[in-house]
Amino acid sequence: MTADEFRACCAALPGATMDIKWEHNEVYSVGDKMFAMLGLISGNVGFKVDPARFLELTDLPGVRPAPYLARYHWISLAHPGVLPVADLAALVGESYALVRARLPAGVRKALPPHAA
Repeated sequence: MTADEFRACCAALPGATMDIKWEHNEVYSVGDKMFAMLGLISGNVGFKVDPARFLELTDLPGVRPAPYLARYHWISLAHPGVLPVADLAALVGESYALVRARLPAGVRKALPPHAA
């Protein structure tokens, strides 16, 4: 997956927004909560994963615990091409779903529908 494909994957999710944080990271959020990011300088991508898969995924080459966010089960990929396109797209979708599920009910109801 290229960086542009990663951007498109994140932006296609219902209610997803993008802004720049920490001067050089594109951060994708739902309901003001981050679910994915792309380093504009480093090319790294990061996103939240299911706690049950955290250790499994961080054992893969090119995948590591995300700095500062690993305690929340975020991983970092050296670049979007580390994982196959379908796997990365599925993981980004899961990250979105994990974050969306933890939003307050009122915020979730205000978002466009999402078929999980």
